[in-house]
Amino acid sequence: MTDEAVGCSRRRLLGTAGLAGAGMLGLGACGTRSAKAIVPPGIKGKVIARTGEIPVGGGKVIDKWKIVVAQPSQGTFKAFTATCTHQGCTVGSPENGVITCPCHGSEFNATDGSVKQGPAGAPLQEFTVRLQGDGIIVD
Repeated sequence: MTDEAVGCSRRRLLGTAGLAGAGMLGLGACGTRSAKAIVPPGIKGKVIARTGEIPVGGGKVIDKWKIVVAQPSQGTFKAFTATCTHQGCTVGSPENGVITCPCHGSEFNATDGSVKQGPAGAPLQEFTVRLQGDGIIVD
């Protein structure tokens, strides 16, 4: 086998191994819609936003926690991972019920995190939230 052929085989092997590893990492974003995002350490039970900060039909990205909080309808608050499922960019704040990734234009529904427009192929994972007074808390 020539050195060139050996190099090609090594590259192919490493590329294939890299794709397999990336596929295994990507499994966390795939699966059923009931899958919940892993709650970031230190956030559970803490107020991450106030209801008055989250407009109806809009929302806010909480950079500290990489979470996007939305109010798709009056009094209904949702929280999702702020990491786009396409290539990991941080999504923007929701507007008109849509969460948009500024990197490649993926759009997600602010009601359930589902993909409205690609290139993202998987939804944003949802956090369970509750209200305590005017505080929005991730459980």
